[in-house]
Amino acid sequence: MSYFASWISPQTLQTLGWTLLHFVWQGAGLAALLAVAMAICRGAQMRYALAVMAMGMMLAAPVCTFLWLNREIVPAVQSGVRGGLTWAGTSTQKATALSGSIAPDVAASRTSLPMAMLWLVEAWFLGVVLLSLRTAGGLLLIARMRRKEIKAVTRELYEKCLALQKKMGLDRLVRYCECQRLDAPAVLGWFRPVVLLPVRALTGLTDDQIQVVIAHELAHIRRLDSFVNFFQIAVETILFYHPAVWWVSQRIRVEREVCCDAEALAVCGDAVNYARALTLMEEWRTAPSLMMAANGGPLAERVFRLLRLNGASVRMRIAGLGVGLVCLATALLAGHAFLGVAQASLNKDTFSKQVPVGDSVILVTPRGSAAGDRDAQVSKPSNAAAQPSAKPQPASEKEPTQASDENKKQSYLDAIEAAGFKNLSVDEIIGMKVQGITPEYIKDIRALGFQPKVDELIGMKVQGITPEYIKGIRELGFQPTVDELIGMKVQGITPDYIREMRGFYSNVSVDELIGMKVQGITPQYARDMRGLGLQTAPDGLIGMKVQGITAEYVREMQGLNLKPDTDELIGMKVQGITPEYVKSMQAEGFKDLDCDALIGAKVQGITPEFIEKARKHGFQNLTLDKLMALKHADIL
Repeated sequence: MSYFASWISPQTLQTLGWTLLHFVWQGAGLAALLAVAMAICRGAQMRYALAVMAMGMMLAAPVCTFLWLNREIVPAVQSGVRGGLTWAGTSTQKATALSGSIAPDVAASRTSLPMAMLWLVEAWFLGVVLLSLRTAGGLLLIARMRRKEIKAVTRELYEKCLALQKKMGLDRLVRYCECQRLDAPAVLGWFRPVVLLPVRALTGLTDDQIQVVIAHELAHIRRLDSFVNFFQIAVETILFYHPAVWWVSQRIRVEREVCCDAEALAVCGDAVNYARALTLMEEWRTAPSLMMAANGGPLAERVFRLLRLNGASVRMRIAGLGVGLVCLATALLAGHAFLGVAQASLNKDTFSKQVPVGDSVILVTPRGSAAGDRDAQVSKPSNAAAQPSAKPQPASEKEPTQASDENKKQSYLDAIEAAGFKNLSVDEIIGMKVQGITPEYIKDIRALGFQPKVDELIGMKVQGITPEYIKGIRELGFQPTVDELIGMKVQGITPDYIREMRGFYSNVSVDELIGMKVQGITPQYARDMRGLGLQTAPDGLIGMKVQGITAEYVREMQGLNLKPDTDELIGMKVQGITPEYVKSMQAEGFKDLDCDALIGAKVQGITPEFIEKARKHGFQNLTLDKLMALKHADIL
C-alpha cells in the first residue's frame, strides 16, 4: 500500500476509483447525446449553449456518482454493525472462543484494497496535478505579459475602439493595448479585460479588417466568454482522461468563435474581407490557451460558415445524428452492465468485512446481499450447520412478460437475418431497431436494385427515403447511388424541383442539383438570371449565389454601361465592388473602365479618396496604370 492510501480510507479510494470508471460510459453517453442534439440544431448560439450544458453535466456526473455510491455503502454498514452489537451482547462467550483465530483476518480486511484500483486513482491524481501546473504556468505567463509586454494604443485607434464598443452596447471598462509577442488580436483578463492588438496585425491588416477583429474580441467580453473558458479548463483538468471531454470542449470553442464572428459581422458587415483577415492571421497564429484570439478555432469551418458554404457540414450533421444515436444506445447498455459489475465488486471487496466489536467478531454484509436478509452475523466454526440455500426458480416459472420480450427480440433478429443481414454486431442491430428499419423496408429497397450496407440503410431511414421517393427520382431519368439519394433528401430535393430546374438545364447532374439546392438556388433565381442575359452553367450559377449576387446587383451594374459575364460578376463581388464604387470612379473621370479594369483597381486599393489625394499633390492626367504605380510605390 502506497503513501497515497495512508490519508484516504480504502473505502473512499475504491469508491473514487469506481466513480472514475463509471464516467467512461457516462461521458460517452453525454457526448453522444450532444452529437445528436447538435445535429438537429443549426443555430450557433443554441449549439454553444447545448455544448456548455453537456460540459456542466460531465462535471456533475462523477460528483453525483460518488455521492450515490457512498449513500449505498454507509447505511448498510451502519445498520449491520448496530444489529451485530445487539446480537453479540447475548453471545459473548461463543464469540470470545472464536476471536483468537479470526483477529489476523480482521486486521487484513480493514486495510485491503485492490492494487489496480489504487493505481488508477493515483494515475488520475498525478494527471490532475500535472495539468494544474500547466494551467498555473499559463496564468503566470499572462501575468508577466500584462506587466511588461504591452503598451497603450495610439489616441486615434483608441477613439475608434471606443466608438466600436459603444456601437456594440458594451459599457464595461476595457483597455486596448499593443503587444509584440502575439500575432493576432486576443482578450485576457476576467474582471479587467484587456484587448491586445499585435503590432503585426495593425500593420498587416486594413482598417476595415482591424475593426472587425476588434469587434470579435469585444463580443467575447460582452458574452463573458472568459469565465466559460476557465470553466472548460477546470473540467479538462479534472476529467482529462476521457476523450469525450476534450471533444465537447473543442465544440464549445468552435461554436463560441462562430457566435462572435456573427456578432462582429452584424456590426461591421463584410464577410469576405473578414475571411481574408482570418486566413492571414492563421499564418501568424500564436496565443496562450487561457486567452481567446480572433484566429481561434478551426479556420476552414469558420470561413465556410462566414461565406455560407455549409453543404458539407449539413451532411456531417446527418452522419453525426446516426452515429450519435448508436453511440448513445451503446453507452446506455454498457452503463447498465457496468453498474452491475461495480455493485458486485463493492459488495465483495468493501462491504463483506469482519469487524471486531469488543471481544466478538461481526461479519458485516449489505442488506439484500447473498448472505441473507440479516444485517449482521457472528462468525461460526467451519463445522457449523450450513444455512439452507434458496431454490433456483425453474425456467418455466419466469415472468410471462419477460419471455414475451425475448420472443419479440428473437423474432426481429430472425426477420432481419432472413432479409439478408447476417452476423450483425450489437451496435448495428441496435441502430437498425432504433431507426425503425423493418424487413419489409429492406425488401422494398433491394427490389429497386440497391444493395445498401447497414450504415447506408440507417442513413436512408434517418432521412426518410422511401421507395416512392426513389421511384419519383428515377422517373426523371436519374439513377442515383445511395450516397446521392441521401444527399438529395438531406437538401430537400423533390421531383418537382428537378422538373423546374431542368427547364433551364436539361442535362443537369445530381451533384449540380445538390450544389444548387445547398446554396438556396430556386427556379425563380435561375429565371431572373436568364432574363438578364446570363446564360451561365450550373457551376456559374452556384458561384454567383455563393457570392451573394442578386438580380438587383446585376441590373445596377448593367445600368452603369457594364456588360459583365458570370466570371466578371463573381470577381467584382469577391473584391467588394459595389455600384457606388463604380459611380464614384466614373465621377472621377474614369468612365471607360471595363469590368477587368475595375477589379484590378479595387485589388490595388485605388479609391476616389486616393485619386483625390494624388491630384492634391499636383499629379494631373492620371491614368489607371499611373495610379497603380503610385499605389505600389507607396509614395503618397
